[in-house]
Amino acid sequence: MTADRTSGNRTVAAWLLTCCALVFAMVVLGGVTRLTGSGLSIVEWQPVSGILPPLTDSEWQEAFEQYRQSPEFRKINAHMDVHAFKGIFWLEYLHRLLGRTIGIVFMLPFLVFVWKGYIRKREWPKYLLMFVLGGLQGLLGWYMVKSGLVDNPHVSQYRLTAHLLAAFLIYAYMFWVALSLLYPLQGASRHPWFGRTVAVTALIAITIVSGGFVAGLKAGKIYNTFPMMGEYWLPPGMLSLEPLWRNFFDNLATVQFDHRWLAISTFAVIVAYWFAARKAGLPARSSKAATALLHTAILQVALGISTLLLFVPTLLAVSHQAVAMLLFTVALYLCHSLRGEN
Repeated sequence: MTADRTSGNRTVAAWLLTCCALVFAMVVLGGVTRLTGSGLSIVEWQPVSGILPPLTDSEWQEAFEQYRQSPEFRKINAHMDVHAFKGIFWLEYLHRLLGRTIGIVFMLPFLVFVWKGYIRKREWPKYLLMFVLGGLQGLLGWYMVKSGLVDNPHVSQYRLTAHLLAAFLIYAYMFWVALSLLYPLQGASRHPWFGRTVAVTALIAITIVSGGFVAGLKAGKIYNTFPMMGEYWLPPGMLSLEPLWRNFFDNLATVQFDHRWLAISTFAVIVAYWFAARKAGLPARSSKAATALLHTAILQVALGISTLLLFVPTLLAVSHQAVAMLLFTVALYLCHSLRGEN
């Protein structure tokens, strides 16, 4: 590979990693928006005209009047005046603005890199796919918000989890492509530990998905004890809904139970993975990543238990969500380091 090509790859990788950092921030800000009850404050989706917030008193009053027609205002925030409304409006506005910013930060450098030849024609489809997925993510976000604007002033836990999962998938795709530019594959043979590392990463992803249902149902605000759920190891009513499968997605006790034990199981698997990896003689980059995975998992478990015991304070809950994404990032990096010879 020529020096110019290597330099171009590193430039493109830096751009993709910047986009990853913005998506990471988007997920964290989305958590803040949800936890502060700000997510339903903007009741219209205006991808272009919505770039500008209300600028005059009359525009603020108009936005507030629209919000007053929503079920959240009628059933929860009927006491709110326009000044209090501004407090929840700005968080949701910033969340949407960041989404638009990511689109611009992605598309403009992409066009420049195509023009300069850093991104070759045969590579266009994978980058255009990233852009399309980002646009669909915005649409999915509005689809989620709409579920809370009908009768029940709470978004669907199914749509919220789908929105979260889509963000993780876009993030993972960009992150993997960036790593591939920084560490181009030299050999075709995968490390024997690649498969089991992918399995660990999949378990982390499943645990994160279960956390999405906990967040969507606010299931973290019941049974705020650990390790038992109140006085029970198996809380009553776990299978009270019909059909049976609904309990795993709609029953607060079951959803919290599942997330607890998925998290504990994931942590145990990561600890076992690390002990085994110490004896396996992994490559230096992979060995460091395995240790980082263990340390991040310890932090995540501590945050999860603390968030539960303290009745889901916003700062801890947001940190828990952020470190979940960090744990997923480390696992992806570890998988990539074992995909073949660099």
